[in-house]
Amino acid sequence: MPSTRFKWDRDAGDSVLDVWIQIGGGLALLALGGEAVVRGAVGVARRLGVSELLIGLTLVGFGTSTPELLTSVNAALAGSSGIAVGNVVGSNIGNILLIFAIVMLVRPVSVAPATIRRDGYIMIGVSVLFVAVATLVGELPRWVGGAFLIGLIAYIAFTFLAERRHTDEPNTSAELHVAEVQPHDPGKPSLWVSIAFALGGLALLIFGADLLVRGAITLAQLAGMSETVIGLTIVAVGTSLPELVASLAAALKGRSDVAVGNIVGSNIYNILGILGLTALIQPVPVPADMIWRDWFAMLAAAVVLVFVALRFGRFGRALGLSFIAAYAVYSYFLVNPQALPGGG
Repeated sequence: MPSTRFKWDRDAGDSVLDVWIQIGGGLALLALGGEAVVRGAVGVARRLGVSELLIGLTLVGFGTSTPELLTSVNAALAGSSGIAVGNVVGSNIGNILLIFAIVMLVRPVSVAPATIRRDGYIMIGVSVLFVAVATLVGELPRWVGGAFLIGLIAYIAFTFLAERRHTDEPNTSAELHVAEVQPHDPGKPSLWVSIAFALGGLALLIFGADLLVRGAITLAQLAGMSETVIGLTIVAVGTSLPELVASLAAALKGRSDVAVGNIVGSNIYNILGILGLTALIQPVPVPADMIWRDWFAMLAAAVVLVFVALRFGRFGRALGLSFIAAYAVYSYFLVNPQALPGGG
């Protein structure tokens, strides 16, 4: 990786400040736009009589991932595969080790193992599949994107058909998917107000994604860092803000178990939906500087989350601190790959 040092003068300082303003503005627009899209889409779906289960499975799951989607598509079209792929991998790592850890610190999370078993195994399975494709194929061509999207559609259809009779039963995955709608509940606005919210949010997402990608590319150039590192960290954490907001809102309302569903569902959507659609629009090569460190962190985080949920059913503050410590260690080796065995 190139050195992160660069000559600091008045012009460089002004440039860096401008870039951070651009990145911050892009992230703010993505957060606002993502929530507006979800609220608008939920409002439209309710007016059309769509079930809460299907809303939770599709609109909420995909809606909270729209910042990642617009950012990855924008980056792929700009030829920045490090940001496009790093955004998804970094988001999946950050969702568990940082976003969910913050929720644990705010309020310990208890979850019935039955609510997470199937989706947890699916999250691990698609993560392994993605790593296998990335390492063996070395890129994400259109056929892989199409296959990922078909897998997502199959997952949604199977889950809906399997759970539609259990939406009112406590401690089921169906009830958990329904509860995921609550943090984004728009009330009962008119159909046109909901449509306006959705379209306005989409406009904010498009503009925000463009600002964020351009700012991230410029920051990487100024700081001498690779776009992959920027994608795995700043961009990934920033685009995961909707998951943090939704999970915290659910936890503060006494539904901390919804946070687990939000995280697991988001990680599934990120791989099958975000990368799938991105690759279908613009094939993406896997960045050369994305190494075993990143794959291991993503897979290990997923396995630990599912293991704790199934074995203990509780995530306490001590575990939250452990997750944050693990994320700090990962970030250190990300910025200092020479410290890894074999020099990265």
